[in-house]
Amino acid sequence: MKITVITIFPDYFSSPLGVGIVGRAIEAGNLDVQTIDLRDYTTNVHRQVDDAPYGGGAGMVMMIEPLAKALDPLADTTRVLMSPAGRPLDQSMLDRFAELDRLTLVCGRYEGVDQRVSDNLIDEEVSVGDFVLPGGEAAALTIIEGVARLLPGVLGNAQSIAGESFRDALLEEPHYTRPAEFRGWTVPEVLLSGDHARIEEWRVAQRLERTRLRRPDLLG
Repeated sequence: MKITVITIFPDYFSSPLGVGIVGRAIEAGNLDVQTIDLRDYTTNVHRQVDDAPYGGGAGMVMMIEPLAKALDPLADTTRVLMSPAGRPLDQSMLDRFAELDRLTLVCGRYEGVDQRVSDNLIDEEVSVGDFVLPGGEAAALTIIEGVARLLPGVLGNAQSIAGESFRDALLEEPHYTRPAEFRGWTVPEVLLSGDHARIEEWRVAQRLERTRLRRPDLLG
């Protein structure tokens, strides 16, 4: 899979793309991530990508011309704008992105992006939460990491995806490892029993209860 990121801060991605699951996916050839410096598509000596908004108001707006020049060659990809006004990112969206051969992520900055970009050059807008960040780079990294782990051959054990949070609209159950007791805090006895049927029943019950208490909206 190839992911292209359009940003005014390509160096933002240098370290995160070299570590962990994403780094291993890139090294193994399962994932190719390329960054495009939007300033390379500007026409003035100052490499300006923003201007004052029509109608007045605070802040600056990213101009359409540099973005159009950067996005036009990527018309055959799915082009996604990171935006607080976008659809909230969820697991089903990451699943869908992971099925693509090519994905383009556009990182906004300043007060926002000229609306004509969204209207004419973008396939969808995505938000990572009900809050505002200085730019879309952190959101783009979230998508890259979320997609990378779904690609075939990336995770050591592909079965770990099947039972994790947000599968079947449930949160994942609690997990424990050695030691069985620490400072008087013990692991649930059922997990030490070796009875796989009881352990699975406990896990199912924990998923339901944790979801009911923490994310009842997932249960509909």
